[in-house]
Amino acid sequence: MTQNSRPFTIPDIRNFIPEKVKPWIIIAFVLVYQLSGGIYLASVSEMKGTLSLMQEDIMMAGYASLVGLALTFTVMFRLKFRFPLKNSLIITAVGLIISNLICIHTNSLPILVITCFFAGFFRMWGTFACNTTIQLWVTPKRDMSVWFCYIYLLVNSCLQFSGISTVYVAYLSKWEYMQWIVILLLICLIFITFIIFRHYRSMKKLPLFGIDWIGMILWAITILCIIFVLNYGDYYDWYQSIYIIIGTVFGILSLILNLWRASFIRHPFIALKTWTYRNVWLTFGLYIIISILLSPSHYFEHIYTEIILGYDSLNAISLNWAMILGIFFGTAISYKFFALGKATFKTMTLIGIMFIISYLFVMYNIIDFNLSKEILLIPIFLRGVGYIIIAITFITALTVIPFQHFPQTLTIQAFVSACLGSLIGNAVLNQIFKLTLKKNIMLLGANLDNINPIVNKIPSTELFGKLQFQAMMVSMKEIYGLLLIFGLIFLMVLFLKESTLRPKALHPKFYTIRRAAKHEIKMTKLHKNIDD
Repeated sequence: MTQNSRPFTIPDIRNFIPEKVKPWIIIAFVLVYQLSGGIYLASVSEMKGTLSLMQEDIMMAGYASLVGLALTFTVMFRLKFRFPLKNSLIITAVGLIISNLICIHTNSLPILVITCFFAGFFRMWGTFACNTTIQLWVTPKRDMSVWFCYIYLLVNSCLQFSGISTVYVAYLSKWEYMQWIVILLLICLIFITFIIFRHYRSMKKLPLFGIDWIGMILWAITILCIIFVLNYGDYYDWYQSIYIIIGTVFGILSLILNLWRASFIRHPFIALKTWTYRNVWLTFGLYIIISILLSPSHYFEHIYTEIILGYDSLNAISLNWAMILGIFFGTAISYKFFALGKATFKTMTLIGIMFIISYLFVMYNIIDFNLSKEILLIPIFLRGVGYIIIAITFITALTVIPFQHFPQTLTIQAFVSACLGSLIGNAVLNQIFKLTLKKNIMLLGANLDNINPIVNKIPSTELFGKLQFQAMMVSMKEIYGLLLIFGLIFLMVLFLKESTLRPKALHPKFYTIRRAAKHEIKMTKLHKNIDD
């Protein structure tokens, strides 16, 4: 009987649990991990008041969590081969509990950033340990295109739901209660793990020898420096501030040191060869363009819904349900035409970008002072569909890379998709918006002088407020139009590009991956003995 024809089992869970129930227990654990985090950016307004921190400080801690999450990809298989599932669940759950407790009781920014970094690491480790356990249940053929449909559906829908639940908890009580709820869930996870899980190893454990921990720290410093510059740049007026200059210098130096070390050490955290693969730098660049096209979702939608339309936090966050619906619909399209139909990467990229362009087109046409909430659900749905198709397509494109470097490519893509993409888009959009707003205030206010009879009838403060609101609306509409034109040009360029590559990669067996890791450890020890 072949491996694919054998009935699926999870030997890590004791036999008194029915086999059909076991995968759903693992999925429930994944949901707990996805709800876990050091801080929740949806409650940033409440947190900055309680902790006496700026919004940029809270965002810095949130992005630090994403950096820790991204760096985990490179070492995730080594962690899997070192610790059995039961140990991984207990270690990560305890780590997340400690992280949440620290985040509740500290207002020190350095402690908050470091804690959130480790929270992101534990969150990804626990999620990966669970997901790899049920991989053959999700896709018995180990088809990576099917696998990533499941991964992105689960992760992105949980991300949106986490924001919804955080805002409702903060509204009904305090933002800290979300952390306490997650801590309670993690305690239940540990309790269930002790009862129904057993110490089981299908393969002998491998030591964590040969991992470039220094490289991991240097890459963390590099990305955190870039995040610092992009996050605080506008607040400190960019390079008029010594802080931004110092952050840039540290980022450049750590990047140079990283690349220099990678040129001569045997197993760098991210090998130089990894950067040379076409799909790595191509998806990296495309993600930046996509992030710029989607930047209004992070910057304008907050201004439009809360400042101009006057929505409270509950009405604003309820729009996330349209995003969740879009995620499900986009995943269904990807599964039908990409995972099963094996459509080309180019076709799926074009479909995703067309949905994103549709989002920009609808927003450009509907933006108004009296827009109903129901109409706003349409573009957010389109954005959710487009983003999830792009995300599934781009990560599946990395599967054509040799598996030796595949985990490193996941880290690189996570750098731009999770950590830097939205910040780059926001930084670009913010500068364009400032210039456009200044121009429109001058144009709209050109006739508002003492000769104009309207000026004498309306108080100056009220007049200036209306002028500001009108200029903001015109500026947003103008920038939506510019992004729409940019998106159409980008779409035309992709239409002209030839590509017939289709998703065909299968995930290697864990035994094969472990054997490669064991060989790597053996060669590292051999070279160390020779050097000694």
